Amino acid sequence: MGKSRLLSLLIYLLLKLISFPPLVVSISYCNGPCRTLNDCNGRLICINGKCNDDPDLGTHICQGTTPSPQPGGCKSSGTLTCRGKSYPTYDCSPPVTSSTPAKLTNNDFSQGGDGGGPSECDGKYHSNKNPIVALSTGWYNGGTRCNQMIRVRASNGRSVDAKVVDECDSRQGCDAEHAGQPPCKNNIVDGSDAVWDALGLNKEEGVVDITWSMT
Repeated sequence: MGKSRLLSLLIYLLLKLISFPPLVVSISYCNGPCRTLNDCNGRLICINGKCNDDPDLGTHICQGTTPSPQPGGCKSSGTLTCRGKSYPTYDCSPPVTSSTPAKLTNNDFSQGGDGGGPSECDGKYHSNKNPIVALSTGWYNGGTRCNQMIRVRASNGRSVDAKVVDECDSRQGCDAEHAGQPPCKNNIVDGSDAVWDALGLNKEEGVVDITWSMT
């Protein structure tokens, strides 16, 4: 009888051991998932299933935390106030692909035009009869695309090859060098009259959706 009880006890303990959940050590940080206080890092505590500051301790570890930017994202690097209005500034542009979405605007590359100073690529002014463009700061990429050709495509099916001669400055603006214009957005292809004409577009529209790629 004693052996039978001992055997039953051993079987019971074995079954309990098998059914016991494995020990998982997983430490979460701000806004990370949790079930117990031990799941949270440092002085964080588990509140409603997420690690957060302990109100009793008055910690502020998680205040001001923001989600990590998405891959390929391009966030504003600051703001520039121009004539009482704030404009976002950018150091980057969306990734360049075989069909990069962009906004086509119109620029006067001649001396005295609304393009301001001479072109960044060569320090010269250019005729608007030539298919030329300025690219937002991120796409201009420090001048690495100077004098290269890009293909601009309109939604009407027409396209034109244009030379990159200038930067559409996404960081600075509102001064004489930029003809008083605010900073460019980070997705601008600023084209000459010849670009608009070749695409069969009306410059009076101001801004038109296009795509572009390197040729």
